[in-house]
Amino acid sequence: MAGGPHDRASVGKRTGQTANFSKFIVYNNCSYMIKPSTFSIVAYDRITQSWGVAVASKFPAVGAVVPWAAAGQGAVATQSFANTSFGPKGLALMAGGATADQTLEALKAGDPDIESRQFGLVDKKGGSATFTGSGCFDWAGGIAGHGFAVQGNILAGAAVVQAMAHTFQSHNGEFQARLLAALQAGDDAGGDKRGKQSAAILVVREKGGYAGFNDRALDYRVDDDPQPISKLWSLLEIHDLLFSQSSADKKLPIRGEVREQLARVLVAAGHLDSPDSANFTTALNHFIGRENFEDRCDTNLMTIDEPVLDYLVRRYLK
Repeated sequence: MAGGPHDRASVGKRTGQTANFSKFIVYNNCSYMIKPSTFSIVAYDRITQSWGVAVASKFPAVGAVVPWAAAGQGAVATQSFANTSFGPKGLALMAGGATADQTLEALKAGDPDIESRQFGLVDKKGGSATFTGSGCFDWAGGIAGHGFAVQGNILAGAAVVQAMAHTFQSHNGEFQARLLAALQAGDDAGGDKRGKQSAAILVVREKGGYAGFNDRALDYRVDDDPQPISKLWSLLEIHDLLFSQSSADKKLPIRGEVREQLARVLVAAGHLDSPDSANFTTALNHFIGRENFEDRCDTNLMTIDEPVLDYLVRRYLK
């Protein structure tokens, strides 16, 4: 099934197949049975000029296989006996000006085993496409809409991709939260009918990486866990806590009650002997460095972002 941006409401599916898992991969003269089972979303955010992929599977380290994205080019999710060359090839085609639909057709034409594949794409302008081959295991299918495509195989049913599409379109949060909320909605609707094991989220935008040196704004994986999507939510919370920036009115001067709270935190964390210690500034510097809050606590200007203070009080004083 191929669903493009002009087929917004349709759900493509493959039904009535026997999931006998009789396909093998050959590596170093040894055969390995693979049982791919995955649901994913690829998407584009016009406001932040970001592209992203979120994926979950009853398969280890799905983040090492499925998600591909590059700022200014697009995003690809390749799954179901995944042809991982679709990632770099798809991005190169879209970087050269091909639309998601054109890229999908080019990738299909170059793969003799295309009916075993499933993949979704968004291009540099948010055009989308999704494909599910006739050999993908039931339930398998996808939905492509403006700025996103969702797809999955060995799912509990069509409700999985429907829930993902609805949630992504209706969620009002930041782009990465919308991606993860869509993944959560798919899981809540039944997800991978074999269970849970791994999940990943990848978001790119120009100079979006650490200190602006690369485009990898968000890149987290849970490779083997009974609740991988929940763990991704926890990682996203930590990421926001460490790297988000507060507005000027949320940057609190470290004096008075704020200083008293931080002194008590430092005592509880073992960095001060008492709240009245003269070593407060030195202890604070060491503590902030250990906890990776350098971007959110300025010990020269002596300010701390309010969300970080709230977190420290909850963690150490309550």
